[in-house]
Amino acid sequence: MTADNQQVRVWDPLVRIFHWSLVAGFAAAYLSGDDWLRVHVNAGYTVAGLIIFRLIWGFVGTRYARFDDFVRRPAAVVRYLKEIVGLRARRHIGHNPAGGAMVVALLLSLSATALSGMTLYGHAEFLGPLAGLANSLPDSAGGVLKEVHEFLANLTVTLVVLHLAGVLFASIHYRENLVRAMLTGWKSKESN
Repeated sequence: MTADNQQVRVWDPLVRIFHWSLVAGFAAAYLSGDDWLRVHVNAGYTVAGLIIFRLIWGFVGTRYARFDDFVRRPAAVVRYLKEIVGLRARRHIGHNPAGGAMVVALLLSLSATALSGMTLYGHAEFLGPLAGLANSLPDSAGGVLKEVHEFLANLTVTLVVLHLAGVLFASIHYRENLVRAMLTGWKSKESN
């Protein structure tokens, strides 16, 4: 696609691969839970690796992938949300302020989930990169670690649901298919 048909490349291939790999990795980790520990652990490590990649790409990646393009101050996010409620928020080519805040919230939640999982794995199984640290915790910490890890995983699911609701709302409000944009990388320059 070219500028001739009013399209702009927004999401580079690495952002799109990251996004859909993260969806698959988190889904695998969440759905495998306690039943398939090896799948759960490997999916968790995959999520952790993807987060590390995204943090790096957020500083050195393409224009719309960089944090400085979409991370806004809380006041700007609140202002945007008020404009959305009034159905008068302007469209953004990349992430809008609420979408940018959701990216940050998901990265933080996923990071905390992965770290708590590695700590729990180290404590319960004496394996993983945090096993040395986790082994120094008292035996009674296992139950707390499990509860924290499950809470964070469920918090992440809640954020994912809010993210999907935001994508659906923005797709309808701006009359553009944001899922297709995350598959192809292209968005319309102008609002439809």
